[in-house]
Amino acid sequence: MKRASLSTRGSALLLVMWALIVLSGAVFAWVAIVQGELQLHADANRDVEARAMAHSGIALALHPLVSQKTPSLEEEVAPGLGYKVRIVSEGGRLNVNWLLRGEEPRKLAILKQWLEARGLDFQQRETFVDCLLDYVDGDSVKHLNGLEDEGDYHPANRELTSVEEIADVAGTGPLVTQAGWKDDLTIDSQGPIDLIAAPAAILRLLPGIGETRIAAFVKFRQGKDGLDGTLDDPEFKSLHDIQVFLGLGDAQFKEIGGLVMLKDPTMHIISEGRSGNAYRQVEVVARKAAGNPQILSWKE
Repeated sequence: MKRASLSTRGSALLLVMWALIVLSGAVFAWVAIVQGELQLHADANRDVEARAMAHSGIALALHPLVSQKTPSLEEEVAPGLGYKVRIVSEGGRLNVNWLLRGEEPRKLAILKQWLEARGLDFQQRETFVDCLLDYVDGDSVKHLNGLEDEGDYHPANRELTSVEEIADVAGTGPLVTQAGWKDDLTIDSQGPIDLIAAPAAILRLLPGIGETRIAAFVKFRQGKDGLDGTLDDPEFKSLHDIQVFLGLGDAQFKEIGGLVMLKDPTMHIISEGRSGNAYRQVEVVARKAAGNPQILSWKE
């Protein structure tokens, strides 16, 4: 009887030990689940904070008094929490709708020169431009190298609503298959090329200036740090100031009349918010003039 009692107690002890092992495993599993849930919530909170920081950067950049030269475009609100804003003028890009509008030879020549710089040969350039003209004009009369309604292809007969829409136009393949083909293009600027914002590659498309003048102008425009949009940049108050700097006579400057402007108010704002390891980016194109800014596009 005593041996049987000991055996029973041993079996009971083993059962208790197994029960404790199973319970411990369940507890550990539950703790792991709770920790995972907490981490998910923490990550979600970080993401929300990063998004809020990105929006804070946009709100700052949209203020009428804030420009590329404003010092507080990068701010650390708390350790690991902050935003960084970059403001770039859309006026330094080629406005495709404006270049096509009215089919003006001088503006079309700028577009064709840019396409040449991108490696398109003569026939590809002529086809590209004529197909774009057929796409945006309101009639069904085909340009020499263009294409109107044919099969499943139907031009929109209106101006482009985005740069990306160019990829839908016949004859644009030689350009839109290239990496970075959209970088120099816009539909949001006021049209004429902003001499303060345009890089040398865009300024070269203008008639009658020349490489030497362009190089000297860009170097002077960027100031001692060699960067556009910083505090040491010289201030040009009028196109006449630039004409004088370039050393162009009235007749020479007249060649680019209507093709250029000064200080396009249309800005491309990129705000990156961060919270810990979480990052969120917001991109806005806005026209900043007197009063409230006009939001042209918002992407996040």
